[in-house]
Amino acid sequence: MAGSDPRALSRALLDLCRGRKLTIATAESCTGGLVAAALTDIPGSSDVIDRGFVTYSNDAKHAMLGVKATTLESFGAVSKETATQMAVGALEKAGVDLAVSITGIAGPGGATPGKPVGLVHLAVASRDGRILNKECRFGAIGRSQVRQRSVLEALRMLMELARGPQPPAKRAVASLVRPRVARTPRRAAVERRRPAAPRKPKPAKT
Repeated sequence: MAGSDPRALSRALLDLCRGRKLTIATAESCTGGLVAAALTDIPGSSDVIDRGFVTYSNDAKHAMLGVKATTLESFGAVSKETATQMAVGALEKAGVDLAVSITGIAGPGGATPGKPVGLVHLAVASRDGRILNKECRFGAIGRSQVRQRSVLEALRMLMELARGPQPPAKRAVASLVRPRVARTPRRAAVERRRPAAPRKPKPAKT
């Protein structure tokens, strides 16, 4: 299935972006550039992929993507807040239409209280202001598997944003006009046979 095959998913994403004239930048920490590698492994990807940032340290996240020091201090590198600022920073620095970010703990070390091995935060940002976030808890499935599954999630999120905003579902509006009942031949015949109501006599004039 394309949804679980990174190469097929990358190809589908590139085709979609190419058709919609969208460009992409990546900002990666725990995956170390694997999303950019998956996309640029497809021939002809240069008309969609602009650049990739590998920001492994907090200093790199701050210097290259503009992640605020207060964000890193308050929420940590592996957080929704940091992932969001990474994606927005990549979007602004590259001047592209879409950007994706990944920050997580691939293991085997690095876990802290409340942040176990396999915790990954992802974000995608669009030039039109849309931002999506996702928290994944893959568990201690091995460093390579955490990284590969993070790549798949990043590609899926980019695909969702590349499709564009979905129009709101139309709600059915109940008609205030009562429907007219069609008169069948049988109904018409019954109505013709129905006797007319007797007319009240007029009072005599005196």
